[in-house]
Amino acid sequence: MLATKTAIELSRRMMLAVVLPAMAAGLAHAQNGGKIDGEAGRRNDASPDAQDYPSHPVTFVVPFAPAGGTDILARLLADKLEQAFGKPFIVENRPGAGTVLATNFVAKSTPDGTTMMMAVSSLAIDATLYKTLPYDPGKDLALAARVASVPFVLVVDPSLPVKSVADLIKLAKQRPLSYGSGGIGSFHHLAAALFASSTGIKMTHVPYRGTVPALNDLMGGYIQLVFSDLGPALPLINAGKLHALAVTTIRHVTELPDVPPLADSGVADFDLAAWQGVVVPAQTPPPILDKLNTALNSILAMTDVRDRLSDLGMTPVGQGSVVELQHFLQSDILRWRKVVQDAGLAGAE
Repeated sequence: MLATKTAIELSRRMMLAVVLPAMAAGLAHAQNGGKIDGEAGRRNDASPDAQDYPSHPVTFVVPFAPAGGTDILARLLADKLEQAFGKPFIVENRPGAGTVLATNFVAKSTPDGTTMMMAVSSLAIDATLYKTLPYDPGKDLALAARVASVPFVLVVDPSLPVKSVADLIKLAKQRPLSYGSGGIGSFHHLAAALFASSTGIKMTHVPYRGTVPALNDLMGGYIQLVFSDLGPALPLINAGKLHALAVTTIRHVTELPDVPPLADSGVADFDLAAWQGVVVPAQTPPPILDKLNTALNSILAMTDVRDRLSDLGMTPVGQGSVVELQHFLQSDILRWRKVVQDAGLAGAE
């Protein structure tokens, strides 16, 4: 009888010796958020994915047709990302409905870092411009990097009898003027609308399918002014085919050192620049988002990349953490909300 009790007690102790350490380890694992003790053995659900990212080709969506500035920029970054990660980054053009079709595709893609998009300022503008969108720009997408700032320039036909912004405002109060844009709700449109509301003038908006057709009609005398992105306007300004009155940024633009900012030309606090950035689905794991952010910021610090962006009329950015970039996107949505509302375009699309 004593031998039996002794055997049972030994068996119980052996079982406890095995089970209790396992239970303790499991409890510690749960309390540590799925991590294994120690820096060398740290593990969580997202880390292996981040370490291996990207494990297969990445689709880099451009919301415009090939050969434009955004497309050229995306292809430049895709080449550099391939070099950095050793995996293909395939540029895919998805134009249509402004940028809504492409943005919806990316917002609803699997959030694993294998689908990204070259986004522009319309991401923030569309939040107010459209009555409804199939996605929420501030909640369904995350900025992985701010790539570039794009200054705009106010240009007129040289035959127009104005030499300054003050002359233009005076003329606009004397006779009807029309301005061209790259389309309803485009940055060109809203910059002009803000200029009109800030100066108390009224002008007629003539939307085009892009900047170049608007500039062509400006040179043809069909319209009187355009707020143009710097890239397509600069060679025409240098050739004397267009006259630049002011830039939209609060600082001078290197390529046009003699052209004053609007803020220094009687339009107080006017400071607008479009932006280009890389976005991914909002639920992309933070370690992957951080990895992309670090890689893109490093790429944008390269001399050859910065030189190419300058050639495209863009100012390289490449700064900001993921958290800072999300704050920027939210604040930009709010800023453009007021501009769109003041222009009477809220819910126009």
